[in-house]
Amino acid sequence: MAEQLTGLADDRALLGRTSTAERVSDILRSRIAEGYFPPGTRLSEDSIGGALGVSRNTLREAFRLLTHERLLVHELNRGVFVRVLTVEDVADIYRTRMLVECAVVRGLGEPPYALDGLRASVAEGQLASVGSDWKGLGTANIHFHRELVALAGSVRTDELMRSVFAELRLAFHLVDEPRGLHEPYLRRNRQILEALQDGDRAEAEKLLGVYLADSLERVVEAYRRRTRDETRTAGRGSPGPL
Repeated sequence: MAEQLTGLADDRALLGRTSTAERVSDILRSRIAEGYFPPGTRLSEDSIGGALGVSRNTLREAFRLLTHERLLVHELNRGVFVRVLTVEDVADIYRTRMLVECAVVRGLGEPPYALDGLRASVAEGQLASVGSDWKGLGTANIHFHRELVALAGSVRTDELMRSVFAELRLAFHLVDEPRGLHEPYLRRNRQILEALQDGDRAEAEKLLGVYLADSLERVVEAYRRRTRDETRTAGRGSPGPL
């Protein structure tokens, strides 16, 4: 927790002079999306409020907003925790991604497209891969899809998908083999970028649809495998009948 709080203290300057619950929730959402607060983490009001320099009431309102976005859960008499997703949650996230991301590509209009953000995220992913930074590669993949959505030029779509991508990060945290999950999609990101550079949005949409379907299958299988492993572990550790 100390490392996470140090990062939050660095974010304090983002609040400016008009600190609001919305700005605090923006910071915490970004930190969750970047992996600073893994699923199941208990968020301390005193520690986080102190790191950001905000009142307890402001922080509680920020927690309420993020709970509404399904990133946090409040457990009675225990506190506020980063949410742990279910397989059903993951499937719903991918349904939303399929609907929105493919529609963005389909509706791009005539080329050329503003692809600097996509190029930067592919380069970011390549750098992470070279350094065997698989968590960083996962972040770069999310950045790629965020930049893809941004091509729509819609503030509302950006806001919708901001929460979806933050939830997606929660799913990634519970995958035991991040390299196997993220590495194959660096090449696919590049293929989508190349199709858009060629002005072939139909090909880009086709690649994206297969990409998302395959990614869903991988994440769901990883979730189920982890659940089976945890069930077996719990079974071995259970005491016999008294």
